[in-house]
Amino acid sequence: MQVPQISVFLENKVGRMAEVTEVLAANEINIIALSVADTSEFGILRLIVNKPEVAYEKLKGEGFTVMTNFVVAVEVDDTPGGLARILRTLTDASLNVEYMYAFVERSTGRAALIFRFDKEGEAIKVLQAAGVNILQKVDIFQN
Repeated sequence: MQVPQISVFLENKVGRMAEVTEVLAANEINIIALSVADTSEFGILRLIVNKPEVAYEKLKGEGFTVMTNFVVAVEVDDTPGGLARILRTLTDASLNVEYMYAFVERSTGRAALIFRFDKEGEAIKVLQAAGVNILQKVDIFQN
């Protein structure tokens, strides 16, 4: 129920994200979802890609500071209140969202959210009990 996520730590300067994407493109690695968080000096590029192990190795080999961790992907109704329902479910269970970002599943046309939780196992159980579809790695990578 967890999806591998690649995090790349980048200096906040011209061309660094282009370099990452060029390494991925040269190795036929497709970006499925991404998020960028930055400060004045550095940024974190978070990626869901179709070949996470290869992406990690290739980026590391090019001198990037890279980390792999696991996140939870869920389907959300692409209607007003879809996200609010999920967040209310988590809030009512006193679960914290550390960060999140979204993408559209091409095969279904539905929205998908990537979550990082402080208590991941509990969050998965609460969401499943509320009828939220937790996406598997294969669901995401086949898009």
